[in-house]
Amino acid sequence: MFTGIVEQTGTLISLTDRGGVRRLSVEAPGIAGRLREGDSLAVSGVCLTALDVDPTYFHADLAQETLDRTSLGRLKSGAKVNLELPTAAGSPLGGHVVQGHVDGTGVVVALDPVVPAKSPSFDRKTTDWTLRIRVPEDLRLWMVHKGSVAVEGISLTIAGFDGETITIAILPLTYWRTNLHTLEPGAPVNIEADVLVKLAAQRIPIPGLNKETGGAREGFAVDRALDHPTLSTSAVAEADRMGHPTSREALEFELTEAWLVANGY
Repeated sequence: MFTGIVEQTGTLISLTDRGGVRRLSVEAPGIAGRLREGDSLAVSGVCLTALDVDPTYFHADLAQETLDRTSLGRLKSGAKVNLELPTAAGSPLGGHVVQGHVDGTGVVVALDPVVPAKSPSFDRKTTDWTLRIRVPEDLRLWMVHKGSVAVEGISLTIAGFDGETITIAILPLTYWRTNLHTLEPGAPVNIEADVLVKLAAQRIPIPGLNKETGGAREGFAVDRALDHPTLSTSAVAEADRMGHPTSREALEFELTEAWLVANGY
């Protein structure tokens, strides 16, 4: 398990096909020297197994599922990747619970300084930033206003969601310590939704929710998390059509500490 607090960035050296898998090689002085063969680590949000470790480099094999679901197979030599070692039991959770199981890739729409570049007070080193990412349709159900999301393995807070694009405030420390400062509009980014939101969604009898995939079936409407924490009028109407309870009270859900304890989280 990780918490989305990136320790350092590494540099991708190569991606090599090795008969069924693709081997990733990363230069990472510092973190590589702390790894042993078989250790887990997060590489831009993807949990991988370290192989052929030395004090400067580590390698990892990418299975087809990883290539299909993440951006790692599309990276070029020289690309920066975010690195984090697993969180030891009893350690503070500085971010949120991050599994390293990426749900899909989003696309960077914009990454703009809060202080305009033309402003006399603009300082690239000290300004904060606004990041906007277009989220794949099957992940949007789990985007919650003021909730957590892991982007490239970074624990971030969703400041806004318009039903398609999430908006995130980025501090200068995060911008410069991670690979965010290297990204351009159009770049793919790994996204992992908050596992607590996904587990809660599976526990609630929400009409239209596909229990196998966790995604929403066609025709199921969910309120934009930016505006409402509960199901929309159209979702209630859909529930009525499908013979499910139609009162908003029956469909509302509040993720409380008591609920988390009772359900073993």
